[in-house]
Amino acid sequence: MNEPARSWHSLTADAACTALGSDPGRGIAAAEVARRLAQSGPNELVEKPRPGFLVLLLDQFKNFLVLILIAAAVISLVLGEWVDAGAIILIIILNAVVGVVQESKAEEALAALKKMAAPEARVVRDGATQMVPARELVPGDVVLLEAGNYVPADVRLVEAVNLRIEEASLTGESVPVEKQAGATVAPEAPLGDRLSMAYAGTTAVFGRGRGLVVETGMRTQIGLIAEMLQEEEHDQTPLQKKLSQLGRWLGIGALVICGIVFLVGVIEGRNILEMFMTAVSLAIAAVPEGLAAIVTICLALGMQEMIKRHALIRKLPAVETLGSATVICTDKTGTLTQNEMTAGRLWADRELLEVTGEGYQPEGEVRRDNQRAELRDSSVRLLLQAAMLASDAHLEFAEDEAGGKRWRMVGDPTEGALVVAAAKANLHRTAVETHYPRVAEIPFDSDRKLMSTIHTVPDPSTVAKKDADRVNVGTPYVAFVKGAPDQLLGKCTHTLVRGAIVPLDEAGRSAALEANSRLASSALRVLGIAYRGLDAVPASPDPAAVEHDLVFVGLVGMMDPARPEASKAVATAHQAGLRVIMVTGDYKETAAAVGRSIGLMEEGDVALSGAEIDAHDDAALASVLDHVSVFARVSPQHKVRVVDALKKKGHIVGMTGDGVNDAPALKRADIGIAMGITGTDVTKETADMVLTDDNFAS
Repeated sequence: MNEPARSWHSLTADAACTALGSDPGRGIAAAEVARRLAQSGPNELVEKPRPGFLVLLLDQFKNFLVLILIAAAVISLVLGEWVDAGAIILIIILNAVVGVVQESKAEEALAALKKMAAPEARVVRDGATQMVPARELVPGDVVLLEAGNYVPADVRLVEAVNLRIEEASLTGESVPVEKQAGATVAPEAPLGDRLSMAYAGTTAVFGRGRGLVVETGMRTQIGLIAEMLQEEEHDQTPLQKKLSQLGRWLGIGALVICGIVFLVGVIEGRNILEMFMTAVSLAIAAVPEGLAAIVTICLALGMQEMIKRHALIRKLPAVETLGSATVICTDKTGTLTQNEMTAGRLWADRELLEVTGEGYQPEGEVRRDNQRAELRDSSVRLLLQAAMLASDAHLEFAEDEAGGKRWRMVGDPTEGALVVAAAKANLHRTAVETHYPRVAEIPFDSDRKLMSTIHTVPDPSTVAKKDADRVNVGTPYVAFVKGAPDQLLGKCTHTLVRGAIVPLDEAGRSAALEANSRLASSALRVLGIAYRGLDAVPASPDPAAVEHDLVFVGLVGMMDPARPEASKAVATAHQAGLRVIMVTGDYKETAAAVGRSIGLMEEGDVALSGAEIDAHDDAALASVLDHVSVFARVSPQHKVRVVDALKKKGHIVGMTGDGVNDAPALKRADIGIAMGITGTDVTKETADMVLTDDNFAS
């Protein structure tokens, strides 16, 4: 496999530039580009040569049962049994045609991967910025990234200004990652922790950056996935193995019986030619020439039944393989969970509240002690309003991939959770922004870990008293600030308690930090919310001018909730003797929390990270598999290794997933199962079966 030559994420930006002989300001010279392009080749995914028609045709006759059918057809022709010979030959031809058609279908997974490639890239060469075809990028090129760009190659960032990159294609996690050019991590760090890297096939969703191309083509991380997808498949399904064994035993049995009949007849003095013909006729009668057709018909009927259960079978043998599976490895995000970040907990007025409803459907309510909370003029209402106004995401009711209508989020999933939570309190973005238009903002950055927006405060006389979304700060402008609670509390001097602004003393600060710790320990992503009244909008808004003397409002805890049917599906699988293992790119603590909530992790089960997988050789990994129900922070290569280890222990392995990062493991498993709605084209083209309703319980 074309592994990258260096762990670029463990090098400083200067060290990477030195290693590749490049200047981050000027890039490389045009003459050097030509030399490197000849050396490294085009920056594109390469497809391995496919076997020709004749090779595919000959492969269909390697099955022992087919060889017996051929022998029976030849003997029937010799004996003049034209009808029998014709029937057997027809079955052989039909079997070969079906096999060739299935195997000669162009592998669409690689074509789908190629669609993720950036067509062009903005580079700096000889000190000048220019647009070039992405396939002409070479190691050492300096590329410029901004929001909306596909990353054209694997890049070591040398500059990142509020740069956030969505890496779901490699990690499976949809929350964008804040990049830091100055970050260095250990060589064995998982992909999701490599903050100084941007990988081909991912997307910049916010900010801008400058990066040094370090790997191109098949040596990129997406190239490694392409290579794994093109590896030859040699494993037979359980049914194919049984049929091969049956063919051998039938062949041996027929020869033995025919030999005995022939010898007995000869010993009794019968005509040798007559006994030979009798033995041959017996051999032909022993051949189950209709077996292949019967098996195909049975599988086709099974496929029709599966369609009724929202499962589309792409490869016929998958019907039988699914019934033989002993282990199901499943991705977390989008498979066991909804892949829709949801705000489920609030902390305001120094008490914890629950927000009902899950996903992006704006239906639910805020509850206190299992009762609907009264929010009019409360700190909770201001908490939700401030969180929404300090976000850029918005909801829309649009058509989904299945042709139906559903709510979806446009923007950052974390901000989306805040917008939905506000809508559940009847705070709808369009209406609230009419009263509080944004006039300035200070973007989030990884040093401050805060984001601020400045809004005009309406004249109280212009807002009806019933509109409880008023912020009575006594100033014409207000700044809403959201971000990491520990950082935010350091900027706050006061706090809001039941509508009253009081000094934030040590007791109040400790209570907020303790609440933050409790929420975080439950695998929730936590944001703090604060505000400050302003007499005027700063000429050039910056953190020093705005983010001080803030009034702390509260905390919002979010997570990607489990699918409603996941717990029942896991329990049903366990009752049927199926073991369910979660294999995810998310953090270990979060994955384990989801696993416990749906009954996947039982007493004595443990979670293993990608780094811990690397610390085990194949034998050691196999020895601990029986007690591991969650694999977290894993790469596509880790997923393949887990599948291989399970297969070596004798398991029939099913693998479910929806992202590009799942595709190699889906291909390696005995049966790969893709999600039909949220699944990528790469995953669906790789899979043996597609769940058209994305329901793990199907």
